Amino acid sequence: MSETPDGPEQNPFKGTPFEQLFNGMTSAGGAMPDLSQLMSQMQAFMQPHDGPVNWSVVTDMARKVSAQEPDPTPTQAQRDAIADAVRLADHWLDDATDFPSGVTTTAAWSRAEWIVETTEVWKRLVEPIAGSAVSALGNALPEEARAMAGPLLGMLGKATGAMVASQVGQGLGALSGEVLGASEIGLPLGPDGKAALLPGNVEKFAAELDVSSDDVLLYLALREAAHQRLFANAPWLREHLIGAVTAYGQGIEINTSGIEEKLREIDPTNPEAMQSAMEGGLFDLDKSPAQQAALERLEITLALVEGWVDEVVSQATETRMPNAAKLHETVRRRRAAGGPAEQTFASLVGLELRPRRLRDASTLWGSLRTRQGTEARDGVWMHPDLLPTGADLDDPLGFREDAASPESLSDEDFDAGLRELLDGPDSPGTDSPGDPERPQE
Repeated sequence: MSETPDGPEQNPFKGTPFEQLFNGMTSAGGAMPDLSQLMSQMQAFMQPHDGPVNWSVVTDMARKVSAQEPDPTPTQAQRDAIADAVRLADHWLDDATDFPSGVTTTAAWSRAEWIVETTEVWKRLVEPIAGSAVSALGNALPEEARAMAGPLLGMLGKATGAMVASQVGQGLGALSGEVLGASEIGLPLGPDGKAALLPGNVEKFAAELDVSSDDVLLYLALREAAHQRLFANAPWLREHLIGAVTAYGQGIEINTSGIEEKLREIDPTNPEAMQSAMEGGLFDLDKSPAQQAALERLEITLALVEGWVDEVVSQATETRMPNAAKLHETVRRRRAAGGPAEQTFASLVGLELRPRRLRDASTLWGSLRTRQGTEARDGVWMHPDLLPTGADLDDPLGFREDAASPESLSDEDFDAGLRELLDGPDSPGTDSPGDPERPQE
């Protein structure tokens, strides 16, 4: 292969499921691997496994990426410091929300432990996407196109699964070097009730700030404990978030005509023509309307979760931690921008793991508390149908502006209004024509 002006020959599999495998096989000088190297690497990725992704490959690769830097096991002193910080955080949060603590245990994780402890949830997030991509690619082409594709098509399903395993492993390995706690990205990645922080990453994060390490640890413990409270007291929320990712995966559609057109351009005897077709993105996947709807649902819910955590932590620290405002803005910018690892993972699954409308959501929760109190703010989490919508985030100060405060209603009137909101005006027990103050969306 010839050299390009920019360096070694570019990856001929760019835009295809083989791209990541090729990147891992090239030598330090970027030389093209021979066929025996290609087949050896493919066989390593295609060992028998259940489901569309080989999770042994994922975890092995993630731990190799994570181990590129020292990853010591947390000391007993670090474990004790995190346990103490979470206990104090829970005490402070008692004054900011009526939700009881959701923490049942605390943990200090190394990066490798974060990978192991969160793998089960990553399986649920990734497999619907990987499974849909593998089956869709295998079934998208008509018989004539299948014949044209030849042996490449036969390997496509396994290659797609191998690519996903490779990229998920690299993405998780990179994320493990950045993430600070079990709930930092807004998804419940760890076991229920386990408030966990990564002391090595926390210390690295604190070293870049003009704030004491004790304040940084306590602030992050407050955020972790607040996430645990929310997920424990809104038990439907975990499945609501994961369900949005599942719906995204199930909505994958393949542009068959685009693939057929590319296949017709390929001359198997002309390597340059094959490279040109593949560089154009032979197997690009377009987002379907169903995927777009799932992405919007996920984006809004993540913003609402993070906004609520922002709000209650701000309340808890208002008179107790002078550095809280500085830490609040630092964490908010970190979540809004996302690090390189988050961007890498987003490019794989097509999902942004950060809330774009965090400021609007935080404003909405604070406004609702100011107008109607803590009970009204937290009561919105009783059911997913009560959650603010994208339109509500467009006008965060006006959310439920016309709704009566729960304190101004009798228990019977509040229950009747809630039933009407959830079930519709014709549901049993809601025929109270003389009640003008029923809660409304």
